[in-house]
Amino acid sequence: MGDAKNQLSHRAFDVSLDVPGQVGSKCYDDDGRLKRTGTAWTASAHIITAVIGSGVLSLAWATAQLGWVAGPSVMLLFSFVTYYTSTLLSACYRTGDPVTGKRNYTYTDAVRSNLGGVQVKLCGLVQYLNLFGVAIGYTIASSISMMAIKRSNCFHSSGGNDPCHMSSNPYMIAFGISEIFLSQIPDFDQLWWLSLVAAVMSFTYSTIGLGLGVAKVATSGKIMGSMTGISVGAVTQTQKIWRSFQALGDIAFAYSYSIILIEIQDTVRSPPAESKTMKKATLISVAVTTFFYMLCGCFGYASFGDLSPGNLLTGFGFYNPFWLLDIANAAIVIHLIGAYQVYCQPLFAFVEKTAAEMYPDSKFITKEIKIPISSTKSLNLNLFRLVWRTIFVIITTVISMLLPFFNDVVGLLGALGFWPLTVYFPVEMYIAQKRIPKWSTRWLCLQILSLACLIITIAAAAGSIAGVILDLKTYKPFKTDY
Repeated sequence: MGDAKNQLSHRAFDVSLDVPGQVGSKCYDDDGRLKRTGTAWTASAHIITAVIGSGVLSLAWATAQLGWVAGPSVMLLFSFVTYYTSTLLSACYRTGDPVTGKRNYTYTDAVRSNLGGVQVKLCGLVQYLNLFGVAIGYTIASSISMMAIKRSNCFHSSGGNDPCHMSSNPYMIAFGISEIFLSQIPDFDQLWWLSLVAAVMSFTYSTIGLGLGVAKVATSGKIMGSMTGISVGAVTQTQKIWRSFQALGDIAFAYSYSIILIEIQDTVRSPPAESKTMKKATLISVAVTTFFYMLCGCFGYASFGDLSPGNLLTGFGFYNPFWLLDIANAAIVIHLIGAYQVYCQPLFAFVEKTAAEMYPDSKFITKEIKIPISSTKSLNLNLFRLVWRTIFVIITTVISMLLPFFNDVVGLLGALGFWPLTVYFPVEMYIAQKRIPKWSTRWLCLQILSLACLIITIAAAAGSIAGVILDLKTYKPFKTDY
């Protein structure tokens, strides 16, 4: 165990610890950790919480850029790629035997076991930067929804005469304060209730968005939009290309959850083998999200055509019934509060375990202070966790106030995380684990899939960067009004 600790302290991106096994125990799993209790349903709830996020609201805009043919086709393509590569990734949770092999507790652990070397550091860097970016994206999205509630009430009370401009900063700060408190939840296993609440909320606002879209199509009696998307003339030829690329990034972001798949799988009980449960959970959640995405994206586009707003519920596509919009936007805020935690927990765990390995004798880092809540329950408070997680939330909130471009940030995040984390690493790990020979038909098919997704990622990143550059021309720091 001493040797293992020495080795661990030199590993930049390690998160797992080897614990003496207590095989066959009723209270412990084969790795000596407390029995995992997760099922396909709790895993599905975690995935749906992570997936049906703010991304769903930009799908009508993305469909408007691509049109009736390419829009739904791209959504189906991304759903298939996400499902397939997620099944490849879930097979890498255990190294060696799928039932009794060594567990990999995090995405980075799985990369270390299967690929090793510089790829581990590269994976850790991309994963944690992406999680950091998602936290910023969710802070921006929640403030937009909070402002939408205030603005819809302002519009209603003024009869549409007041433009109701306001700053997003107070709303971002309010979101940050709530996250500081929730960030003190120690780990993923204790987040299941937050995930269930968030999953219910995501269905609530997606259904309202869908219902309003259906109602608008029904009352107008016509389906807007065209086969090829927004027409050249409404935008320039160059803008059309950049926007189409950005739409790819938005759709990719709407499906991205591979970065936390292994962490979710680590909450699942066995038998049956965790990879079997995870395949079932992946199928359920990808099928549910694709169904919702198709409906929200298509009905949003059918309602507004080329004028589809970047954020379906807050782009003021729907003024009435304003109370229904308020419910939907409140549901988005509650959902994003939960989703922020689901995404940030792996990053929190990585920093805390690395710190504990580097300074095992530091009481500030390792000591848990028990604060009694009632006669039977107590709260575990760790000073390092309190300070570091609070600083993290403050940093993400300040950056959100500096860069409040929702659509472009969403597109860029989707592009940067999609290829390396959803496609490249799962494909390479699967090839290494199953020892698929080079140049065999299966190897070639997997590499073609990876290359095609790389091309999509580069195009989407370019489109989003072009969008950010455009936004920066009219931008003043900390002075964003809507």
